[in-house]
Amino acid sequence: MRKFLALALLATTAACGSQLAPDAPTQDQAPTTPPTSASDNLADTMASHDGTTLGDAELAIPDPEARPVMQAQVVLDRLGFGPGVIDGEMGMSTQNALRGFQQARGLPVTGKLDDATKQALGMMDGGAMDGIEATRIVRIPADWASLTFEKTPEGAAAQAKMDRLGYQSLDERLAERFHTTIDVLDKLNPGGRPAGAKANQSVPADFATPAAASPTPTPTPTSTPTSTPSESASAAVSKFKPGQLVRVPNIGADRIAPGAVDDPDWQQTLQMLGVGTEQPDVARIVVSKSKDTLSAYDEGGKLVALFTVSSGSSHDPLPLGNWKIAGVAHNPPFAFDPELMWDVPDTAEKQQLPPGPNGPVGVVWIDLSKDHYGIHGTPEPQTIGRAQSHGCVRLTNWDAARLAQMVSTGTKVVFEK
Repeated sequence: MRKFLALALLATTAACGSQLAPDAPTQDQAPTTPPTSASDNLADTMASHDGTTLGDAELAIPDPEARPVMQAQVVLDRLGFGPGVIDGEMGMSTQNALRGFQQARGLPVTGKLDDATKQALGMMDGGAMDGIEATRIVRIPADWASLTFEKTPEGAAAQAKMDRLGYQSLDERLAERFHTTIDVLDKLNPGGRPAGAKANQSVPADFATPAAASPTPTPTPTSTPTSTPSESASAAVSKFKPGQLVRVPNIGADRIAPGAVDDPDWQQTLQMLGVGTEQPDVARIVVSKSKDTLSAYDEGGKLVALFTVSSGSSHDPLPLGNWKIAGVAHNPPFAFDPELMWDVPDTAEKQQLPPGPNGPVGVVWIDLSKDHYGIHGTPEPQTIGRAQSHGCVRLTNWDAARLAQMVSTGTKVVFEK
């Protein structure tokens, strides 16, 4: 993977209704357990370790369900063909990912999970990713107990008063770490226990169901934290707790190679999103308005990644044509300018919003040579491919972080119908 310097983009007006503000403050992100000197992976303690449970027998809880669609999604996600939110449903983003994978592998492009595609994905004997299960068990890091979560307020003026537009609950952070939603995590962990777990496993004493806390909790020494994350009165109460075992989508490709990232804030962001540093170099990306896709090609013209996107609207159409990448900003702050947004009264005041995954452009801004346009993340991953944008190209935060490591100022950008 090439090392590409992230630029602090000054006075770059975005069609999404802002300009990126200079001098982003230091990230207020989760502490992570420092790797040992022998470690070759700087990801967090929930990183994928295929074929091993790292000596923790409690992580070896078989999944009682087959979950073939989710299995396909996690393999596609690992290979760079993003299915969007991993939810076990055959939606538009998953079909787009299947088409991209089929095209890249020379298979009939159907968008369906047929036998040839299953075998190529490793869901049948002989596939390249043979043995990758749909889910795995992880233990929520104990150091998440030191985090503070706070609800994102409505309106730019209130958001501008925040230090950071971070996650609103531990549940939200956990969901984004595994490229899914809180609802999916709830389904994978009925009653607060991983599907397939025994009655005495994995539920901290203070685990709260949606209705109320358990009336007679029984402490579980191996999984009960000594403290819980601090949540403001306005924040949603998390159901999952530090130290708890949870079943999650089995995402991988999350290895952060030592020395690959110079910026510690960006390294923490990659840990936070479960995104690794081993990404292909991309010579050209093509955004299709009609297909809601971003396709990435290497120097030889091979399709190496594909993501579903939201791009433009009737008010701010995608600017068709050929463009270049001017630079990349990691964890960008955001200058809110009502004059650039058709759905905001011009009488509203300009505001400078802090950075964070729940900011308007998420964790990444890829600046384009077309004035006022960029490619960026989002605080609402479930809306990708469904909701219109303010003219820019929007991806999930994890896909945006991945793409940001693939491109350089030499990458060509094509916007087409």
